[in-house]
Amino acid sequence: MSETREGGCLCGSVRYKVDWPLAALVVCHCTHCQKQAGSAFSLVGVAPRGGLHLTGELSTYEDSGTTGQTVYRQFCPRCGSPVLTDTPAAREQGIIFIKAGTLDSSEGLEPSLHYWCDSAHDWFAIPESVEKLATQ
Repeated sequence: MSETREGGCLCGSVRYKVDWPLAALVVCHCTHCQKQAGSAFSLVGVAPRGGLHLTGELSTYEDSGTTGQTVYRQFCPRCGSPVLTDTPAAREQGIIFIKAGTLDSSEGLEPSLHYWCDSAHDWFAIPESVEKLATQ
């Protein structure tokens, strides 16, 4: 049996268990993630769809990525916490994106990749040890 981690929204209405370790942990600096997170970036965990077990209801905002692909930004309708991000390409690949700030424990979270660095805030220093992509 694999290890799992738990997480959820701010008010606790949405909870999840996810298989651990994640397939990847990345930082997205795109302006849409900045707006959704209300911060300089979004910390995103990549997980197999079948490894995520969610309870509670999520609302979805249909966004449009820079390539025109639909981005489903899923959040708790009660407290507004962003919980998941999904795309048609992610569905085809059998993965889903978890907003890693919703995990109950931040132990062992070390991003290996930063996306959309062209949109990163000037004051944020991206570590030299991680891969950086100008866009996606």
